[in-house]
Amino acid sequence: MNPLSKQLFVRQTTLTEIGESGQQKLQQTSVLIVGCGGLGNSVATSLAGSGIGTIHLVDFDTVDITNLHRQLFFTTEDVDKPKVAILGSYLRKIAPFTEVFEHHLVINKKNVFELLATVDYVLDCTDSLPTKYLLNDVCVLKNKPFIYGSLYKFDGYVANFNIPQKTGDFSANLRDAFPEISKDAIPNCSEIGTLNTIVGIIGLLQANEVIKIVCGIGTPLIDELLIYNSMENSQYKMKLKRAFDKERISKLFEQESYFDANCETQDVSLLITSNELKQILNSKIKNEVQIISVIEDISTSLPFKVDAKIPLSAFDDIVSHVDQSLDLLDQPTFIFICQKGISSYTATQKIKEKYPNLKMLSLKGGISNY
Repeated sequence: MNPLSKQLFVRQTTLTEIGESGQQKLQQTSVLIVGCGGLGNSVATSLAGSGIGTIHLVDFDTVDITNLHRQLFFTTEDVDKPKVAILGSYLRKIAPFTEVFEHHLVINKKNVFELLATVDYVLDCTDSLPTKYLLNDVCVLKNKPFIYGSLYKFDGYVANFNIPQKTGDFSANLRDAFPEISKDAIPNCSEIGTLNTIVGIIGLLQANEVIKIVCGIGTPLIDELLIYNSMENSQYKMKLKRAFDKERISKLFEQESYFDANCETQDVSLLITSNELKQILNSKIKNEVQIISVIEDISTSLPFKVDAKIPLSAFDDIVSHVDQSLDLLDQPTFIFICQKGISSYTATQKIKEKYPNLKMLSLKGGISNY
């Protein structure tokens, strides 16, 4: 350690459990952080501050005004700018001994192996269920430790998956906790909301696990899933047993697409702009249109009257409403809306698969941009 490095990390190296040898281990460690939102903000800044040597940031998204309450290292001046660029710039200012790489892209089956190739740890900071399974499965196939984090309203989940053991085997992975990617619609934070403090807590816990494992201190969360409830300030640890080995996951990897509509470019033929919707609402055509809100919280205030409020998670009810509308209207147009145009686009795609000849549209950008 050079003199400046010693001064920068003196509070950390003073801890006998870490010392200069632990600090050197951190400096030699590289991590891949997938997702630069709330969890990614917390994880990246904490690990950079701790002295992790190399950080790769991955995110396809840009900063939105609704992000700022929990993604605390973005400002109003950063709106519409790539998250990886803003976060990467900030990390370089606070961590002169950390090398930062930015990847402004959607992670998928085609590029995931290259992104994971040179890193020691993979951190899941996404809100995409398919992406979580993609990262888990590739980490198992490539023997990479996978530090998992997830959120649901006031709850958070943390675990260290696929950690090498002294026996030569590996610890439990995500599929040992949740074997399959849910086929049901899982609402994200833009639909159900999230508390900014739980986001920071879970991100810090993820970073803490990395430091513990790298330095060989404490008791990492291995073969167990930590569930933290911020309302009760309670913790529960769910024990896990290894059931999905590399061979089994290899077969699943070949079968799965890991597709997530939230992370893909939306088909413009399935979109309607705010101005186009306003024209419909002010015209006689409105009688031939069915506007359906798929926002999870049906009490959410909307800027205009809709024909139905049905959460995306109750997809069968959406299908029933469409069926009933077909009995009452001749060739209706169905317009789905949500907060940001993500869940509504998912609903549009799924209904379109069932009724390919019907006109289905999603409000581009959602009511947040109406």
